[in-house]
Amino acid sequence: MSLRPFRDIKRRKTKVISVGDVKIGGDHPISVQSMTNTLTTDIRSTIKQINEIKNEGADLVRVSCPDEASTKALKEIVKNVNIPVIADIHFHYKRAIEAAKNGASCLRINPGNIGDKIKIREVIKAAKDNKCSLRVGVNAGSLEKDILEKFKEPCPEALVESALRNIKIIEDEDFFNLKISVKSSDVFLSIEAYKQLSKITDYPLHLGITEAGGFISGSIKSSIGVGTLLLNGIGDTIRISLSDDPVKEVKIGNEILKSLNIRNRGVKIISCPSCARQGFEVIDTVKILEKKLSHIKTPITLSIIGCVVNGPGEAAMTDIGITGGQKGNNMLYLSGIQTEKVLTKDMITRVVKEVEKKISELKNK
Repeated sequence: MSLRPFRDIKRRKTKVISVGDVKIGGDHPISVQSMTNTLTTDIRSTIKQINEIKNEGADLVRVSCPDEASTKALKEIVKNVNIPVIADIHFHYKRAIEAAKNGASCLRINPGNIGDKIKIREVIKAAKDNKCSLRVGVNAGSLEKDILEKFKEPCPEALVESALRNIKIIEDEDFFNLKISVKSSDVFLSIEAYKQLSKITDYPLHLGITEAGGFISGSIKSSIGVGTLLLNGIGDTIRISLSDDPVKEVKIGNEILKSLNIRNRGVKIISCPSCARQGFEVIDTVKILEKKLSHIKTPITLSIIGCVVNGPGEAAMTDIGITGGQKGNNMLYLSGIQTEKVLTKDMITRVVKEVEKKISELKNK
């Protein structure tokens, strides 16, 4: 059972590009990506982290390639993971060429800091020859000197002008398999830059609030910025930038999409914050269930409500629901229908069982 969204989001139509076997743009699902924070030259650790990122539900992963040793390691890394790898390149055009030859599915570059047109042409040729896409990554913290002098400070118009300049450089080389980002650590600057850019180009847009901060502050800033743009139909792929474990970036990204009913993956738990009316320990129960159900990929809704004030109403709109009752007698709801009482001591085991049963039914339909 899934709730009908109050508002259907009309997504902006964009070109479709390929990043490995993942399609970005058009009517394809909005993809979630993250970036490794291991040393790329530490091949074993990087592969391990990439697999953790993928298992959390990422569609793409980015790897920094600051030197030749990193691009050399990329060849072995790509062989041992089952997710398209994006090579993050800055300044040295040879790193981009090496990354393309060593298996990267996409190159994240800023043509403005790659160098002259001859170098850019060589990078684009390597992308063509190796079926790589490109991401033009404009950042408020690293705008071209002349653009910064023109606008005096980073602003939406400056980011957009930089993006358009770099798009033209690439298009002039007859290359169009690209996506664009115009990121800032300022939420309002980012939102306005993406809004302006979305009106004048139909390339897929990669969303993010860069250098967003730690887990709590970064998740909030990203939810506001990325969520606002998604609500306006803008965005084809997202990355939540946190000073934390990259796996958490994927979790937050998927939760943003889930909250907007854009893309559902796994168990969506609707739970109350708990109060003196609760018939069981809601917070502890939710934490345990999140862990026990974290492996599930099939979309399913679960309500865990501590009392009968909102419990029956929420349970009526979810696949499985629990409402707290007196003396440890809690009510179980299946497909919105009140079913039977479940003792608190048996509740978690029973909920897990019902979730697994529901998933089996959905798969056999």
